Amino acid sequence: MANEVKLHGVTGSPFVCRAVIALNLKEIKYEFVAEDLSNKSADLLKYNPVYKKVPVLVHNGNPISESLVIVEYIDEVWKGVPILPQDAYEKAQARFWAKVIDDKCLPAVFKAIASHGEEQAVAEAHEALQFLENELKVKGSKFFGGDNINLVDISATFLALWVGAAEEALGIEVLSKHKFPKLTEWSDNYVNCQAVKDSLPPKENLVAFFKKRFGKA
Repeated sequence: MANEVKLHGVTGSPFVCRAVIALNLKEIKYEFVAEDLSNKSADLLKYNPVYKKVPVLVHNGNPISESLVIVEYIDEVWKGVPILPQDAYEKAQARFWAKVIDDKCLPAVFKAIASHGEEQAVAEAHEALQFLENELKVKGSKFFGGDNINLVDISATFLALWVGAAEEALGIEVLSKHKFPKLTEWSDNYVNCQAVKDSLPPKENLVAFFKKRFGKA
């Protein structure tokens, strides 16, 4: 019980993957507890009574909910590859961009996918994604975190794999290489990081999910 780590989640969730990537970056051994969201376990409801959703990290019996809170917790508790910058300003910037991704970019991209690529929805997604494209241009680096991935990169996990799977499944284009060269280059680099690659579900599974979810099966 000295260092018992469990992660309650579902395979294929980009938010659960955020926690998995952080655990793999730190080389932490953990037990994955698969949840059925149509029949949530008593433990999940006990550990996250407010939102009743995954992921939930349980460390020595103490639950931590919300994917980015979990990532920051992992970074603070375990040594190894840093996920947040040490500099206070850079740390604040990383948290800011992670929030931009969750509050502005992902909702717009979700809407574009759910609309099957409706023109106005895609335009709104492009407007949101342009902020990330510009940030990568300003940084001039491989990742949002510089030479290594950080909190912002992990926050953007959905953009790196799930969007491409949705595009393939639905025959739409949201994140084009022509319009977003830096973001698509980042995506390629990110999914080929070993800790990330080991954490992601097979793309074909996600393609099948989107086909089923949006009536293209």
